[in-house]
Amino acid sequence: MAGTGFWDNQDKAQSLVNERRQLAAITKPLSTLCAAADDMSVLVEFAKDDDSGESERELGQLLEQVQQQLADLELQEMMSAPEDVCGAYVTLQAGEGGTDAADWAEMLLRMYLRWAEEHGFAVEELDRSPGEEAGIRNATIAIHGSYVFGYLKGEIGVHRLIRISPFDSAARRQTSFAAVDVTPEVDENVEIDVDWENDVRVDTFRAGGAGGQHVNKTDSAVRLTHIPTGVVAACQNERSQTKNKSAAKKMLIAKLYQIERDKREAELAAKRGSKTKIGFGGEPVRHYVLNPDQFVKDARTGIRVGNPQPVLDGKIDGFLEGYLRWKLGKN
Repeated sequence: MAGTGFWDNQDKAQSLVNERRQLAAITKPLSTLCAAADDMSVLVEFAKDDDSGESERELGQLLEQVQQQLADLELQEMMSAPEDVCGAYVTLQAGEGGTDAADWAEMLLRMYLRWAEEHGFAVEELDRSPGEEAGIRNATIAIHGSYVFGYLKGEIGVHRLIRISPFDSAARRQTSFAAVDVTPEVDENVEIDVDWENDVRVDTFRAGGAGGQHVNKTDSAVRLTHIPTGVVAACQNERSQTKNKSAAKKMLIAKLYQIERDKREAELAAKRGSKTKIGFGGEPVRHYVLNPDQFVKDARTGIRVGNPQPVLDGKIDGFLEGYLRWKLGKN
């Protein structure tokens, strides 16, 4: 990276930087544990001759740190698929429930944004279609960072909310549904056979929502549709149509790549795509109940949290880790 001319080819340079970051995500925890093992050996020797107990206390503190680091490394080991180390595209789509469902989809979007923020991941909004009265009909964000897809892949599916509707003057209880899809942010050069001339339809349109004078006056937003599969990728966050098309292309490649992987996992494949029913009759992966009881429960792992608010504020690591351990047990 420090070599002359490294940054002359921006795309190649960025690809190498990403590869280095992914490798570092694997090797750095191991190096940290090796260093901690050496420190523990030294402290053990010190503790034998330290009557004050200071070395023993320091050894205990280090042991707690190492135990947590080992648990984190064990969790990382569960994410061994090649795409697990990648960032992720997260798409949310409101289902049955009208305005409540649109509001619920936006609540889920906020939940993932808060989770990403807490973990220090960079987030980029690629597409958003607002609801008629409130919330969103659908939205796509990119979360950049190591192992984002590995952590979030268990979120794929229908999420169900039960609450007193804030949009109902009679204050009746409402059940709302929203679908979450997570796709790995794979490299644009991944080998996927796509006939861009004949199999991909390109639609341009004016970006919606706030964005200043430019955004709503030009057809800068781009939607790509892969005709054989019906997979759609859209981007409208850039002022340039060319940049939006490039981002949508990368997203489409990622979705097609994951579909190929999902052919080996029928369970995931059944949950992915616009043809999945998002509402009554479908099997939600998680239930969020705000009334009359208050809890969040994962339908697969059985993990239940009694206070929904921290979960909706992005505290979802328990569910993410629980899914990974549950999936490992199933295999």
